[in-house]
Amino acid sequence: MIYRFRVILDNDTKEEDVFRDLEIRESDTMEDLHNIITQSFGFDGMEMASFYISDEEWNQGEEIAMFDMSEAENKVKVMASTIIKDVAHEASPKLIYVYDFLNMWTFYVELAEIVEEAQGTDYPNLMFVHGQIPDSAPEKSFEAENLDDFNEFEDDLDVDDFENLDFDENWN
Repeated sequence: MIYRFRVILDNDTKEEDVFRDLEIRESDTMEDLHNIITQSFGFDGMEMASFYISDEEWNQGEEIAMFDMSEAENKVKVMASTIIKDVAHEASPKLIYVYDFLNMWTFYVELAEIVEEAQGTDYPNLMFVHGQIPDSAPEKSFEAENLDDFNEFEDDLDVDDFENLDFDENWN
């Protein structure tokens, strides 16, 4: 079967929608999906990237990384060995894709349709292009809901009061 994905640039300015419609075999890897996304948006593919399984509200979930750089007991899924149909399907059609962690190019990837393979079509396949990617990644705004209520000294600890810090006398 062929998965049709719409990949949308997360663009807070909403100047112009930028997206690509892609087709890829359900049996291909997440690395194959990564490759067609980078190519279709004009990236060289040389930067680190990750997919994140997402829920209906686009909340970031489990990571699928390019490389496993985790500790021994905290294994992560790796793009090269993760099959697309194992993470994206009708029950869980949304992924978040982040390319280049310094610039944070962020994309919403949604499974739009599952179709039969068309004879004579090479896959993966770029079906449709809309909008030009900006020269730099859109700015992200990370706003706290009630910033006025935030107090970094909420524990009432006086850091200048060395007498009452309860250090063990033999701490070193």
